[in-house]
Amino acid sequence: MTTFALPPRWLFLRIETDEGIVGWGEPVLEGRAASVAAAVEELSDYLIGKDPRRIEEHWTVLYRAGFYRGGGIHMSALAGIDQALWDITGKALGVPVHELLGGRVRDRIKVYSWIGGDRPAETAAQAKDAVERGFSAVKMNGPEELQYLDSRDKVEKVVANVAAVREAVGPDIGIGVDFHGRVHRPMARVLLDALQPFHLMFVEEPVLSEHVDGIADVLRNSATPIALGERLYSRWDFKDVITSGVVDIIQPDLSHAGGITEVRKIAAMAEAYDIAVAPHCPLGPVALAACLQLDAVAYNAVIQEQSLGIHYNTSNDLLDYIADPTVFAYDAGSVAIPQGPGLGIEVNEDYVRERAAEGHRWRNPVWRHTDGSFAEW
Repeated sequence: MTTFALPPRWLFLRIETDEGIVGWGEPVLEGRAASVAAAVEELSDYLIGKDPRRIEEHWTVLYRAGFYRGGGIHMSALAGIDQALWDITGKALGVPVHELLGGRVRDRIKVYSWIGGDRPAETAAQAKDAVERGFSAVKMNGPEELQYLDSRDKVEKVVANVAAVREAVGPDIGIGVDFHGRVHRPMARVLLDALQPFHLMFVEEPVLSEHVDGIADVLRNSATPIALGERLYSRWDFKDVITSGVVDIIQPDLSHAGGITEVRKIAAMAEAYDIAVAPHCPLGPVALAACLQLDAVAYNAVIQEQSLGIHYNTSNDLLDYIADPTVFAYDAGSVAIPQGPGLGIEVNEDYVRERAAEGHRWRNPVWRHTDGSFAEW
């Protein structure tokens, strides 16, 4: 089991069996890649010498046998291992992972393109460009720093940005607005009301997941679908959110929330409450391939995030590390479910090793309000 820290901010895992089959996973928590790599190395003590096909058994032991369990580091390490074990098993049998999960319910899934950046700028022009490239949905960050109570001009700036995007792309293009957990309860109420006229596809993380119960009535009454879940790591984390009646779309990350094995269960739990799934994935090609295998079998999967051209991808981009970039060819705003064995992609191992020599030490920015206090990024 070998990990590779790769630009721009990713971590790949290579697992090789004694029969020479290689499986790939993407166990990473953005900004904590080295910590996740250390967790993978610790978990490897149990796995070496085991049958890689006993995925459910290994998941159970790696989750439960450490006594302390859950959280971003542990679950991201487990996620990447899980992805690689599914990749190995599919390759050993010569079938895509989705066939092992019961067969696909769809041939392709809608994707969206990121526009703007951490501080949204030129969003209208970028949205128009994304539509011209065939995307039928885009996502943008909404506010920048917001205090518990903030000025009206901050609200008007968000409204102006969203209005410009809607005007640029017309009424039929989906627009997701990510509050990124930057907004506290008082301002979340104000912003949700102000953005209602733009008929958004969804608002993401209107507040941090831990504050959802405090604003539950506001979210339930929102005319805009509410999405969240990228900072939840297991079916137990999602349980209260799913049963609350607050969230319309959950966004588990297959590189953070225990991999294919766990997110399949999270998606099924959400389906029982008529909640949609839109996997979070601002990451690399292995993570996206794992997401698409899940999208193939989850009836309630509605749209897939992908990182091509995202503002974090400065030194390398989504397609750089795979041998055949056409596997993620976007057509009419959708991507086909990969049909190759395992995860359905071939990793360019020589290039992975070359770029791993540079590695990365990515950290998210630390923001502050004008009074010097910490601001949510």
